[in-house]
Amino acid sequence: METATLASLCSQISSGGTPSRKRPEYFSQSGHLWVKSQELIDRPITDTSEKISDLGLSNSSAKYYAAHTVLIAMYGATVGQLGILGVPATVNQAICALCVDPERADYRYVYYALMATRHDLTVQAAGAAQQNLNQGLIRAFEIPLFPLRLQRSIAYILGNLDDLIENNLRRINILEEIARLLYREYFAHFRFPGHEGIDFADTELGLVPEGWEVLPTSEVIESVGGGTPSRAIDEYWLDGNIQWYTPSDLTRHRSTFVFDSGEKISELGLMHSSAKLFPAGSVMLTSRATIGEVSIAASEASTNQGFITCIPSDRLTTNYLYFWLLENVPLFENLAGGATFKELRKSTFRELPALVPDKQVMAGFERRVGPIMTLVNNLLRQNAVLRATHDLLLPRLVSGELDVSSLDLELEAEGV
Repeated sequence: METATLASLCSQISSGGTPSRKRPEYFSQSGHLWVKSQELIDRPITDTSEKISDLGLSNSSAKYYAAHTVLIAMYGATVGQLGILGVPATVNQAICALCVDPERADYRYVYYALMATRHDLTVQAAGAAQQNLNQGLIRAFEIPLFPLRLQRSIAYILGNLDDLIENNLRRINILEEIARLLYREYFAHFRFPGHEGIDFADTELGLVPEGWEVLPTSEVIESVGGGTPSRAIDEYWLDGNIQWYTPSDLTRHRSTFVFDSGEKISELGLMHSSAKLFPAGSVMLTSRATIGEVSIAASEASTNQGFITCIPSDRLTTNYLYFWLLENVPLFENLAGGATFKELRKSTFRELPALVPDKQVMAGFERRVGPIMTLVNNLLRQNAVLRATHDLLLPRLVSGELDVSSLDLELEAEGV
C-alpha cells in the first residue's frame, strides 16, 4: 500500500502560542477562539473555553487557522489526541496544526488516518518529564494514502457516523439543560405547579416551602465510598464482571449516564476490598483529587476510593440527586481539604443539609423530568453503538482491508 508523509500532504504544519497571562487585555470573552490541547477529544471544535483578543493574537505566537485544519496534541497526558476545526480558530503551542492540501488529500481522511495510526505516532513521543511529539516527528510520519476519491469515500462513511453522534450530543445537551432548568424552577425558585400562595418556613438553607424538611444528608440517603482490590492477586481482576469505576472513567466520558467502566473486578475482588456494590440509578460523585464529576450508574456497579456514591431513596430520587450534586459542586470544592491532594470527606458530606421536598412535589418533578432523562439515556446508548461501529470500521477502512471503492456514495451531491 502506498503511504505518504504528513509534510507531503499539507501546505502548512505549525503550532501556536499563548499570550502572556500577565496581560488580562490579551484575553476576551468575545475574542478569537483559542484551542488548548485538553480540548482535543477526537471531535470537531466549534467553541473554546478561552478566547484571546486582537492584542493577544498580535502579541503572541498564536496563529489563525482556517476551518478544516486538523489538530494534534503534542505534549503531556493528551499527546496524540486529535481535533478538527469546524470554524476558524487560533491554537496554543502544545498543538500542531495540519493545513491539508486539498489537491493531495481530503482533510477528513487525514484526520481519520491519524486516528487509526495514532499508536504508531505516539510511541515516538519522548521526554523525561512528559511525552513530547515535536513537529519534525509529525512532518515525517507516514499514513496510508489512497486515491483522492477513495479517501473521500472513507471520510464520508466515518464522517456520517460522527455526524450522527454529534447530532445526538447536541440533543442531549439541550435535554439536560431543560431538565436542569426544571430542577431549579422546582427546588431553587420554588415555582412548581401549585406554588401560588404557599407559606415559607425559615431553615438553615433559608426560606423553604412549609412542610418541606431540611435534614442531614445521612438521614435521607445512603452514601458509600469505594476501594481497590489488591493488584497483586490476579483472581481479583481476571475475568471480572463487576463494573468498577475510577474518576478517570467519569472525566473521560463527562456523561450523565455511564454504562461501562475501564476496568472490572471479580466477586472475590469485591469481597476482599472496601469496594461497595451499589444499584443501578445510584449517583457517583468524584471526591478525591478531581472533585465534582457527577454521573449516574446505568447498571449495578462499584468504584475505587475516589468517590462518594449516593443511593437514591423514596425521598430523594436519582434525578433529584443528580441535579442536586451538580448544583452543589462549588460547595464540595470549597469543603475539600488535604495537603497532598484535595478530598471531600464522607463524614463532611454526610453532615451537609439536604432539602427534602414533599412527596407530591417530588412526584410531579419526576413526571416531567423522568421522560427527559430516559431519552438522554437512550441517546447515550445509541451513541455507544455508533462509536463501536465507528471503531470497528476505522482500522479496516484506513488499512484497505474493507474496500469501498465500488460504492456509489454520490460524493459530489453531498459536497465532499
